[in-house]
Amino acid sequence: MMNRPFVLAQDGFRGFPIGEFPYDPDHSAMGEYQYVVEKGNHGIWLDQVCNYTWNGTGPTWLITEQDGKHSMECMRVEKNHPHRIFPTLECGEKYWRDYDVCAGIRRLSLKGMAGLVFCLNTSMDTLVFSFEGRNRARLAYRHKEEVEVLCETAYVTDPDDTYSVRIRTEGEQILVFVNGEKIMEVCSPLALRGGKAGITADCPTRFTDFSVTAEEKTVREIQAAKEADKKKEADEMAKHAPMKLLKKIDLKNFGTSRQVRFGHLKGDGTWQVVLAQMQKRVSRDAYGFISCLTAMDLEGRVLWQLGEPSDNTEKLGKVSADMPFQVYDIDHDGVDEVICGWDFEIRILDGRTGEIKRAVKTPIADEEDEGLIGAPYNTYAFARLNPDGIRICNFRGLDKPSDILIKDRYCRIWALNDRLEVMWHYKSPTNTGHCPLPVDVDGDGRDELLVGYRLLDSDGTELWAYPITEDHTDEIVAGRWKSGDPEGYFACVSGTQGFFIGDFYGNIVARDLIGHAQRVSVANYCPERPGLEIAVTNFWGHAGCIFLYDCDGNPIWEMQNDMNGNIVAPVNWDGTGRELILTNADPEKGGLLNGDGVRAVAFPDDGHPVLCTEAMDLTGDGRDELICWDYHAMYIYTQAEPCEDKGYHPLKFPAYNASNYRGEYAYPSGEYLSFHADGKRLRQKKQENGTGN
Repeated sequence: MMNRPFVLAQDGFRGFPIGEFPYDPDHSAMGEYQYVVEKGNHGIWLDQVCNYTWNGTGPTWLITEQDGKHSMECMRVEKNHPHRIFPTLECGEKYWRDYDVCAGIRRLSLKGMAGLVFCLNTSMDTLVFSFEGRNRARLAYRHKEEVEVLCETAYVTDPDDTYSVRIRTEGEQILVFVNGEKIMEVCSPLALRGGKAGITADCPTRFTDFSVTAEEKTVREIQAAKEADKKKEADEMAKHAPMKLLKKIDLKNFGTSRQVRFGHLKGDGTWQVVLAQMQKRVSRDAYGFISCLTAMDLEGRVLWQLGEPSDNTEKLGKVSADMPFQVYDIDHDGVDEVICGWDFEIRILDGRTGEIKRAVKTPIADEEDEGLIGAPYNTYAFARLNPDGIRICNFRGLDKPSDILIKDRYCRIWALNDRLEVMWHYKSPTNTGHCPLPVDVDGDGRDELLVGYRLLDSDGTELWAYPITEDHTDEIVAGRWKSGDPEGYFACVSGTQGFFIGDFYGNIVARDLIGHAQRVSVANYCPERPGLEIAVTNFWGHAGCIFLYDCDGNPIWEMQNDMNGNIVAPVNWDGTGRELILTNADPEKGGLLNGDGVRAVAFPDDGHPVLCTEAMDLTGDGRDELICWDYHAMYIYTQAEPCEDKGYHPLKFPAYNASNYRGEYAYPSGEYLSFHADGKRLRQKKQENGTGN
C-alpha cells in the first residue's frame, strides 16, 4: 500500500510535558451557560467530552513516557453514566477527506473499547474503528445515542502489545489495517462526508505516533473547500452590521458570573443592572446563597449595595445554579423592585435605594425529608428553605403578574402573593427541573405551571404528567410555532432524556435523544421555511453540539462549534425579522449564526470578557445589544451602522424572569403566546389524576 505523503496532522506527543492533558478539575456545570476554557497546552487536540460524575477523579487523558517515547493515555473506566459516553480526543477540520489516519494502540485494559475516530463531524457523529473486549474488532457509526455496526470481525488483542492501526478512506471505501494486515474493507456513503480524526477509548489505553496523511491533490481540494467556506462566511458577514463597543464598565470588586439581572430601578425607562455574588453551603451548588447584591447604571455607577462585596470574585461568582433574585415592579408603582432570597428571608427591596419594603421568613423546610428529590445526603440541610430560584407568575388572574414562585433545588415549590403570603405548596414526585414555566395554556387569565414533566393548575393541583420520570428539565419554551395551528406546545430540553416537543395535554409529539440536552430557543431563524425553528444545544457527555429543528421537531442540521457555553439565544440584530443565533463571545469562533449555521456577525478581538454573554435591546431602537462580562468587566456592543426602525419588535422572554435556565424565544407578536387549550380535556386529566375537587 502506497503511503500518502502530505501530512495533515502528526503528533508523537513530545510537545506535551509529562502530566495531565488540560481539563476542568471541577467537572462543573459552568460550561452549560458560561464559556469556560481549560488552561494549558492543548496542542492540536480538542476534548469535548465531560461528565459531572467525574468530579474529583482527575483528567480523562494523561501524557506519559516509556523508554523515551511519549504517549497519550485514556484513564476513564466509567463510560455509561449518566448516558452513553465515548471519551474522544479529536483534531483537524471538517474539510479533511480521503486520508490515512494511523496510530499505535496498546490496550492497558480489555474491559471496553479503544480505537480511532475518522470522518468526524461532531464527537457524537463519527465513524470509528475499535477493538472491543478481548477478541473483537469493529467498524461502526456513532450518532447521538445510537451505534450502528458496519462491520465486525474476530481479532484477539493482548494488553502487552502495541498494535499499529491504519484506516484509509477513499470516496466511499474504508480500509482497515492492523500491523500491516488488512482486516476490514467496507463501502459506506458516510465516508464521503470526510471530517476530523482522533483517538477514542472508554478504558485505560495508550496511544502513540498519531498521524493523518493525504495525497497532494486532496490537500489542494481541502484547502479550496476551506477557502470557499471562508468566502461564504465573509459574504454573510457583509450583509450585517458589525459590532461597535457601546459601553465598557469596570465591575471593581462586585463582579459575578451569569448572576445578572436587568431592570428599570429608576422608573424612568432606562436600564439598570443588578449583580449577585454568592457563597456555597454544604454541597457544591445545592444551597448557594446571595452574599452581595450590587445595583448599578450602565455607566458603572453604583446605586446601592447590600452585603459585602469581595475581591475573590472567581470564587464567589463561580456558580452554575440560579440565584434567587429578580427585578420586577411587583407593586405596580412604576418603579422596579428587587425581589430576592436573603438569609432565609424573601425580601422585596426598593429598586432605587435597596431598602426593604417587605420581608418574610422563608417557609419551614426540614419536616419533609422523606421522598425529597435532589437533596445531598438525603436530608434537607436547613430548617427553613434556602431558595434555589424565583419566578414571577399570575396565578390569581390579575391585570399584571403579581405572584412569586420560590423553590428548593429539585422537589418543592411555594406560591406567594405580593404580600409574601403562601397561597399553595407543591411537592413533586419527580424532579422539578431548574426553571418551572408559568404560562396560561387555557386562556382563562391565570397561569398554569409546567414543573419539570408535570403541568399544575393555577391552584397548584396537578393536571397531567409527561411519560418521563428520569433526569430533569433544564429549559422550556411554550408557543404556537406554525401558521394555522391552533394548538400550543412545549419544547423541552431534559438532560439525558433529550429534546422533546409535548402538547398541552401530556403527550410527547416529537423527540430526539441527543445526549444531554441543555438549552433551547424558538425563533424565525429561517424565514424561507414554514413556521418557526427550534435551536438546541447539549452539554454533559459530548458537549458543544448545536441542532436546528423545524416547527414540527424534524432535524434541519447539526454541527459542533468546538466550544462550551453556547447560549443559542435569538438575536434581533438587523431588525428585519430574521433572527440570528448567539453562541458565545469568543472572537475566533463565537458570535451570531444564521439559520444555515454560517457565522453572520463576529465579536471583535479587543480583549473583551468571554465568560458570559446576553442579548437584549438596551438602546430602544428595536434591535438587540450584546452584553459580555466576567468577574471584572462588562462590555456592551451595538450595531456599528444606524438603522431605521423596520417595525419588527419581537416578543421575548421577559427580563423579570431571567434565569440561567430559561428557554428563549423571539415571537413576531403576542399571538404566538396566546393559547386556548381545551379546558374540558384539562379538567378530565385532573380528575383522572385524582386531584380534581
